[in-house]
Amino acid sequence: MAHIIALAGKGGTGKTTTAGLLVRLLVEQKAGPVLAVDADPNSNLGETLGVPDGPTVGGILDQVAAHADKIPGGMSKDRYIEYQVQTAVKEAEGFDCLTMGKPEGPGCYCYVNNVLRGVVERLIGDYRWVIIDNEAGLEHLSRRTTRRCDTLLVIASDTPVALRAAQRISVLADELKIKTGRKVLLVNAAAGDIRPERLAGLRDLYAGRIPYDEAVERSGAAGGSIWDLPSSSPAYLAVRTFVEGLIRK
Repeated sequence: MAHIIALAGKGGTGKTTTAGLLVRLLVEQKAGPVLAVDADPNSNLGETLGVPDGPTVGGILDQVAAHADKIPGGMSKDRYIEYQVQTAVKEAEGFDCLTMGKPEGPGCYCYVNNVLRGVVERLIGDYRWVIIDNEAGLEHLSRRTTRRCDTLLVIASDTPVALRAAQRISVLADELKIKTGRKVLLVNAAAGDIRPERLAGLRDLYAGRIPYDEAVERSGAAGGSIWDLPSSSPAYLAVRTFVEGLIRK
C-alpha cells in the first residue's frame, strides 16, 4: 500500500520546496515508485521538480462538467474521466507527476469530484510513495484527491502567524474527518532553535526544523528546479534525515 504524505501550510512557508525535496530524496534513496501530486491551485510543484507543463485535472473537470455530451460514444463518463486523468500523469526521471489544478467553469462538479476521488485512489495504489502538495485549506484532501494520508506534514515558518496557521490546519484535518496516520510539524527556514512559547499547542506535532538555506533562496530566484540544489545544503540534509526515518518505518 502506498504511503501518502500530504503537505499543507500557509503560503510562503516553503511547503512546495519541501515537497520537491521529499520527491527527490525518495527517488535518490530508491525507495520505490513515487507519485508527486500538485494539489495546490498555484500549481508550482511541477516547476519545482523540473516537469514541463501539461494538462491538469482541473481542466479535465471543466471539460466533463460543461461538455458531458462530447464524451465519445461507447465510453461511460466514469471511464472517460479515468482515461483523461491517466493521460494527465507526466512521467519524469524516477517519478511521475500529476497536477490537479482548479476547476474554473460554471458546471456542477459534485458528480465528477466523486468519480475523481475514486480514480485518484486507484492511481495512488500503483505507487509506494505519494507526495501531495496541498493548499492550506486541504480542499483536495476533503473533496477531490483522497480522504486519507499516512503522514500529514505541516510546514510553517518561524513566525507566530505561520505557527498559528499550522495549528488551524491540524484542527481542520480533524474537522474534515481526514484519516491521518500521524501529524508532523516541520518549521522551515529557521535561523536557530524555535522559541518554546511559539510552539504552544504544537508540541505534540513538532518534529524538528529545516534550517535557513541560502542555496534554496538562490535556486528559487534563478527559477531552478529542486535537482539543482547541492546535496550538501542544510535544507537537503534536514529533509534527508526526515525521509530516512520514514523509510525505516
